Amino acid sequence: MLNHLLNKNMGRAFEFRKARKMKRWSAMSKAFTRIGKDIVIAVKEGGPDPDSNSKLRAVIQNAKSVNMPKDNIDRAIKRASDKSLGNYKEILFEGYAPYGVAILVETATDNNTRTVANIRSYFNKCNGNLGTSGSVIFMFDHSCNFRIEKQNIDIENLEFDLIDFGVEEVFEDEDGILIYGPFDSFGEIQKALESKEIQIISSGFDRIPNNLKNVNEEERLEIEKLLEKIENDDDAVSYTHLTLPTSDLV
Repeated sequence: MLNHLLNKNMGRAFEFRKARKMKRWSAMSKAFTRIGKDIVIAVKEGGPDPDSNSKLRAVIQNAKSVNMPKDNIDRAIKRASDKSLGNYKEILFEGYAPYGVAILVETATDNNTRTVANIRSYFNKCNGNLGTSGSVIFMFDHSCNFRIEKQNIDIENLEFDLIDFGVEEVFEDEDGILIYGPFDSFGEIQKALESKEIQIISSGFDRIPNNLKNVNEEERLEIEKLLEKIENDDDAVSYTHLTLPTSDLV
């Protein structure tokens, strides 16, 4: 039964990762902005001590993975510890781009009115439709991921060791070894890796589409106009969409 479940999901995270390649992290300033918000959210939820706050510990690892200076990290934690500083509200938007491509937009904002207005305007200007809660989220699996150094790790043995903690897929790329599991398994997988003294380079969450919608080059360019507007919004933490250019289908 376990092998059946693993085989059912095998490859989807790898293909998703290859297609996406964390585009939002390509701009250093954008990465720093995202991490700054993540630090505030983590500190407000679990306090400023990373030893007792696993979420903050994970965010600090992510900060180091994009070479965020330690002074910046420390200042962000200190600032987030200020009780007078408001927290960011995380809001999930669902909708459709042109040609029926489903989109999820995850945002972290300190101004809900601004963010709602901005996201709505992007969909309207780019021939998309902002949907209601539940309209497309069922098309995606919410997963967690961890990146670790290759070292001298046998991937098959690692996957076998982590199966009981919820891991569904382990694969290697140029960035290291990637580990994927269900969203709810994040804490258990984190604990398992730390107990084995495996260094976590970075971690996070993805929403992996259950199916990919085939579009041609012209359609893809039109869809990307909407994605670019979302990409450039400081409140948008991440976006996911159901689209794959025909040129990438082999």
